Amino acid sequence: MLIYLAGWLEEFHSGFRVFQYITLRAILGVLTALTISFIVGPILIRRLGRYQIGQQVREDGPRSHFSKAGTPTMGGALILVAVATATLLWADLANRYVWIVLLTTLAFGAVGGVDDYLKLRYANSRGLPAKQKYLWQSVIGLTAAVVLYVTAENAVETTLIIPFFKDVSIQLGLLFIPLAYLVIVGTSNAVNLTDGLDGLAINPTVLVGGALGVFAYASGHFNFASYLGIPFVPGVGEVVIFCGALVGAGLGFLWFNAYPAQVFMGDVGALALGAALGVLAVVVRQELVLFIMAGVFVMETVSVILQVASYKLTGRRIFRMAPLHHHFELKGWPEPRVIVRFWIITVILVLIGLASLKIR
Repeated sequence: MLIYLAGWLEEFHSGFRVFQYITLRAILGVLTALTISFIVGPILIRRLGRYQIGQQVREDGPRSHFSKAGTPTMGGALILVAVATATLLWADLANRYVWIVLLTTLAFGAVGGVDDYLKLRYANSRGLPAKQKYLWQSVIGLTAAVVLYVTAENAVETTLIIPFFKDVSIQLGLLFIPLAYLVIVGTSNAVNLTDGLDGLAINPTVLVGGALGVFAYASGHFNFASYLGIPFVPGVGEVVIFCGALVGAGLGFLWFNAYPAQVFMGDVGALALGAALGVLAVVVRQELVLFIMAGVFVMETVSVILQVASYKLTGRRIFRMAPLHHHFELKGWPEPRVIVRFWIITVILVLIGLASLKIR
């Protein structure tokens, strides 16, 4: 929005031309979202506490989590407000990628919000029935995938890029739609499964979101894309502002969500953030790199799948409890140790993902 004001002010002073640079607006997006989080966060936490909007803890979960019952939840709304505001202020609103990414994120947040509301309304940890939740996630994810396919302006926008291999790609055609759908919905649920410890999900989200911003900037810049041997996707560089807003909002939320947490993000945050990472990876054509960088989310999801499959087939559990972070808790790891080690793993995986820009 402000880019248009800056464009008008250029007529009076050439210095306002600096706001045309994506890098500056991305930095301003980070700072705007961070500032909003710091200002609104304490107010939101007090309001959530006043209205007794507290966390419902699983009865079969680790006993150490029982003390967290009643901690304000639905703090993910803070992230969404900060991200949306910063994006609308600093991004070029004529860019279709900005709207697709932002609206998909907010729509998944709405599904999560309903889920959180039902958990609080009926004082249990179940919330929205799984089939209904998945149905609405599927509707939104499929809509985003179809819109991206229909509005694609060149072949590269529907091509699967193989990381670490130069000039190796697969033209998907209509198969782009199911792939994009699976990435968006799958990542949304993966982040939701990971959101079980204080700060465990938000920091990896910030790291992966920031890395996807690097890919977006490189992919949207013809010279950088040509030099690095990655697909040039015209206009996709503008989503760097969204990525910056995501990083700023995530860091602001982590200020209050760090152990011991003052607020939890709830499904309104977890489902939205996962969808954001998924749709970002799709628009920058780096779905496989996302699989690498989001390895913590992947292993948490796989642990649940393996646990359920093993129990149904053999009657035995592979892990003491799933998702995986609970397994390590029950082995005696203090919660902060689990969190920080998962963060370190994410840093390593993000660096490997970023290395794919040069190692080809």
